Amino acid sequence: MGVLDIILAEAPRFFTWWNLLFLGQAMLNTLLASLLGCGLGYAAGFLLACLRLPPLGLPAPLRLPVILWVEGFRRIPFLVLLLLVFFLSQFARLEAPLWAVAVAAVALRMSALAAENVRAGLESVRPQQWEAALTMNLPPVTVLRRVVLPQAWRVILPPSIVHVLSMVKETSLVSQIGFIEITFAAKMLTQRGFSALLTYGTALVLYFCLSWALASLGRWAERRLTSRSPASPPAASPLPAP
Repeated sequence: MGVLDIILAEAPRFFTWWNLLFLGQAMLNTLLASLLGCGLGYAAGFLLACLRLPPLGLPAPLRLPVILWVEGFRRIPFLVLLLLVFFLSQFARLEAPLWAVAVAAVALRMSALAAENVRAGLESVRPQQWEAALTMNLPPVTVLRRVVLPQAWRVILPPSIVHVLSMVKETSLVSQIGFIEITFAAKMLTQRGFSALLTYGTALVLYFCLSWALASLGRWAERRLTSRSPASPPAASPLPAP
């Protein structure tokens, strides 16, 4: 039998109500682990990036722990980070549920990625704008919120969408600790006797739909935010020759 014949033969038995419900729950678990972890990680990363800014952050000698946090978690493979969080929670006898371990690992990784991304975006705004706003006795937080961020969004947002989509796909690794997400669900269905082509092909479609929906949402948010951002000042036209 060919590949298509195998898939067509197994499809009626595979796409039952209970299997679809199981795959839907796994997809929701993937969405929960990725979005909740990315949201918490991005909030932490934004704070870490602000702590590295001279007008807002710590003195230069005290920035070393922040730099070590960012550089360390950026360079640790996600699977190693996940296993470290899992075994540390067991060693500390926290009895954390698997979804909490998955969210914590995603948040730690995303905090480092977001911190570097936000820092690059904030530093893309010219220092003269910080200095001009501070000389008007505006609080640094107000300068960040009203002057710097509206201009930095166009630099911060595109790579942030890429990081979120990357973390959605990396959540397939949390199946290693027994968390039921899309990849783990496909593995369980394969062990029940279904063809791997059918189970993992369905997982591929689910990952594509999830990533496409989040990418579309990100593009919509990018258009909305950049349309509200102040336009860059036009370049000065050259003076006519005398």
